[in-house]
Amino acid sequence: MGNLFRSEEMTLCQLFLQSEAAYACVSELGELGLVQFRDLNPDVNAFQRKFVNEVRRCDEMERKLRYLEKEIKKDGIPMLDTGENPEAPQPREMIDLEATFEKLENELREVNQNAEALKRNFLELTELKHILRKTQVFFDEAEYGYCYPTSSSSQMADPSREEEQVTLLGEEGLRAGGQALKLGFVAGVILRERIPAFERMLWRACRGNVFLRQAEIESPLEDPSNGDNVFKSVFIIFFQGDQLKTRVKKICEGFRATLYPCPEAPADRREMAMGVMTRLEDLNTVLGQTQDHRHRVLVAAAKNIKNWFVKVRKIKAIYHTLNLFNLDVTQKCLIAECWVPVLDLETIQLALRRGTERSGSSVPPILNRMESFEDPPTYNRTNKFTHGFQVLIDSYGVATYREVNPAPYTIITFPFLFAVMFGDLGHGMIMAMFGAWMVLREKPLAAKKSDSEIWNIFFGGRYIILLMGMFSMYTGFVYNDTFSKSLNVFGSYWSVNYNASTVMSNKDLQLNPSTTDYQQYPYPIGLDPVWQVAENKIIFMNAYKMKISIIIGVFQMLFGVCLSLWNFIYFQRRISIYCEFIPQIIFLCFLFLYMVILMFVKWTNYGPSTGDVKTGPYCAPSILITFINMVLFKTNSAPAVCDAYMYSGQQAFQMLLVVVALICIPWMLFAKPALILRNKRKMHVPLNSNHHNHAMGSENGDAEAALSQAQVPPPLPPHKEEEEHDVGELFIHQGIHTIEYVLGSVSHTASYLRLWALSLAHAQLSEVLWNMVLRNGLMFEGWVGGIALYITFAIWATLTIAILVLMEGLSAFLHCLRLHWVEFQSKFYQGMGYHFQPFSFEAILDSAAQGPEE
Repeated sequence: MGNLFRSEEMTLCQLFLQSEAAYACVSELGELGLVQFRDLNPDVNAFQRKFVNEVRRCDEMERKLRYLEKEIKKDGIPMLDTGENPEAPQPREMIDLEATFEKLENELREVNQNAEALKRNFLELTELKHILRKTQVFFDEAEYGYCYPTSSSSQMADPSREEEQVTLLGEEGLRAGGQALKLGFVAGVILRERIPAFERMLWRACRGNVFLRQAEIESPLEDPSNGDNVFKSVFIIFFQGDQLKTRVKKICEGFRATLYPCPEAPADRREMAMGVMTRLEDLNTVLGQTQDHRHRVLVAAAKNIKNWFVKVRKIKAIYHTLNLFNLDVTQKCLIAECWVPVLDLETIQLALRRGTERSGSSVPPILNRMESFEDPPTYNRTNKFTHGFQVLIDSYGVATYREVNPAPYTIITFPFLFAVMFGDLGHGMIMAMFGAWMVLREKPLAAKKSDSEIWNIFFGGRYIILLMGMFSMYTGFVYNDTFSKSLNVFGSYWSVNYNASTVMSNKDLQLNPSTTDYQQYPYPIGLDPVWQVAENKIIFMNAYKMKISIIIGVFQMLFGVCLSLWNFIYFQRRISIYCEFIPQIIFLCFLFLYMVILMFVKWTNYGPSTGDVKTGPYCAPSILITFINMVLFKTNSAPAVCDAYMYSGQQAFQMLLVVVALICIPWMLFAKPALILRNKRKMHVPLNSNHHNHAMGSENGDAEAALSQAQVPPPLPPHKEEEEHDVGELFIHQGIHTIEYVLGSVSHTASYLRLWALSLAHAQLSEVLWNMVLRNGLMFEGWVGGIALYITFAIWATLTIAILVLMEGLSAFLHCLRLHWVEFQSKFYQGMGYHFQPFSFEAILDSAAQGPEE
């Protein structure tokens, strides 16, 4: 259980592996995921390492797999994911995998090229088919296929006009001036959106001496290069002379229009159309067979592509890791250095033994523990329940090696403080149901691997959401608040001793608590439901929740200071215990814990049914004023019939507490630097033996031991309390620490009032939403009331989830996070460590699955 409350004990090991067994041993360690290797070649370029060629081969295989995956997704073929985790293939199997991927890629590229060529032919024949059909209509309109402008200047009218006036002439043509004017033409297809610009260019470049007819192709055509559907139009251009013909063809080329041969004679056009239809039918058959073959290839690849990705990534990870190793002088042994958890040394030894047996090597690997001056990485074991809470802690800062881990305590305190701010039985139930749904459907939801970052955050914190919802249901029950309404579970314990007319006519009338059943029978749990309809509800809830917030805050801060004692004891920092923990706990207890005790004294000693005016509500003192007078050394004032103090000798006792608390400030400021400087001067006295040094170090703490052992070769202890600083740095550092703690004790106590503020804000927002939205739907009767209630309930439910659950929940979550990071963890948590990042296939594959494929 000890490792649950602080990070694992780590050790640096040196690993010797035979060259032929290194691959299999690293593969076993990757499956285990408990070893973090160090780079022993930091100055060697990545392209100059021993296994760079193998890494390149893996990159090439991965590229081919991504190409196959892209083609599979393009065809919408499901990729089989059996959930298997195949082992990393042996190096000799790489050749087989490379040959398989090479064959699949070449076959698929060849099929794609053939299919693209066939589709291009099919597109050309389809366009020619439409040209022959559409131009036949044009020629039928012209009767004989020739077209002449009526204008004497032989120029075409502006294409922007709605109508074009033309005269259609016979085969022999019209003789003007004794000469026959015979026109030529070209036909083709062009993208539909280019038609207006194309028409304007023709008219301007040819000065109106051409005639254009165009018709849209109704069905879209597939572009062979990218598979997109495009809309095109058929056009035919009439002109006279070779010069205009050349100009027209250049314009068509510039607009990427495709020209096709179109016979002049109707019989030739019909014969060509029949040939085109025959060829289209043949192409359709061939295209179908090609697509079937491509589909079969992709279906076969889709069955194995997930496993292939796993195998290739494992191989690549192994060779990347082997590049971190050193070769010995004989070139037969690989040397590695790695951080490993001490508790897992035996497991790692077994994994190395399995790898050696798999490789057939006869020389067992050697794993030696090493001494190191480096700070080891921080490794906190987690499971699916504790992982989310550990992430919250690590987001602030990774724990310093072996210091107290706040995560186990956060599992309870985080959802509880959240619930104090979010306390509503109805809203908590919605949140708890959402968290429970994610927990119960954990496996199928995790298998979907969504790309939505917001969903992944919610799913990763599903247990946090579940606990926050359940704790909010509890605090909502204590507050007796359900969607701004109360639950009358136990009935009200207030008794009304006035008649109905008095109660209804006097709005300012208050119930006397001394005449209620509270005197004999306190309410079982939470608040009496009568407070929900009371005019002074907000005044009572203010006082109630504010005091609760201060009490919770003081106790959590005290707990944080106590955890710092656990750190000091573990690291044997006796100076810190005497000079930091003791004055800190005295300062916090003598001021703020005393204020909390006064609250309980007031609650127990003052009440409406005591029968004595001095202990009645009229004489109950204000805790805030009492605390302010205590700090300022002022005397309490009270009415003549009341006592100024709660108990005898209170003033003198409070003055003593404040004086002792003030003495703790110079104690925290000067004691530790003075002791360190005194011990440092002792270190300069010649010592007789190392044993004497060690004895003195044990007596004065690790700081003194470190300074004493600096005179001799033995290694330093793994944790040093203080490094050698000059006098100024010591006092500045301690001064900052003291000021931060003293001022922080005041500001942090006040910071816990956010529990009260957000709780009241949440309750008031809920009440406003009920009164302004849902209440309006309850004012109608009959079928109109049913429709109104249906509409208003939908609006109210939407706003409740959007504002009160999501937005208010996020606000309470962030405030709760701040209370843990600043107010709680600052008392004992340094967070100056770095993560333990073991070589793990599982982590590598998860990272590859979440990252976008290139």
